[in-house]
Amino acid sequence: MNTSISKDSPRTRISVSELTKTSLVAAVYVAVTVLFSVISFGAVQLRLSEMFNYLALYNKRYVVAVTVGVILANFMSPTWVLDVPIGGISTFLVLILCRAITKKITNDILKMVITALIFAISMFTVAGQLTILYDLPFWPTWFTVGIGELLSMIVGGITMYLLNKRIDLSK
Repeated sequence: MNTSISKDSPRTRISVSELTKTSLVAAVYVAVTVLFSVISFGAVQLRLSEMFNYLALYNKRYVVAVTVGVILANFMSPTWVLDVPIGGISTFLVLILCRAITKKITNDILKMVITALIFAISMFTVAGQLTILYDLPFWPTWFTVGIGELLSMIVGGITMYLLNKRIDLSK
């Protein structure tokens, strides 16, 4: 079983299997976010569905899957007006950035640590939205949302790392 990250297929056509995997990840992202909606939104949040961000390191199809999941889940957010477009765009760009930065790194744990840190830092977008909509102070809000993201990514990183030991997530 091949367990290394980023084993993308050179195919150019989208198969039913690819579409199914993409749709399933998007749907599970939404389901986990909504199931834990009490802690998924706000200035202090722990969005456990963020663990699916790591899937983009295993296969590029998951960049789209997670982005679509974020967009759909963010419609449930009290700040959906900004959260849908900004969260969707931010997620897409950060996933691409993480793939690019970790592309040549062979150690999966190091890739995950770098990805977790990048995502935690990227939470300035959420802090900005909360500052605009609720007049919350930017820096403390960025700190609390960033810490929540980092915790989500740590829990998710451990989960995805162990899951990849049993199921090849690159396929």
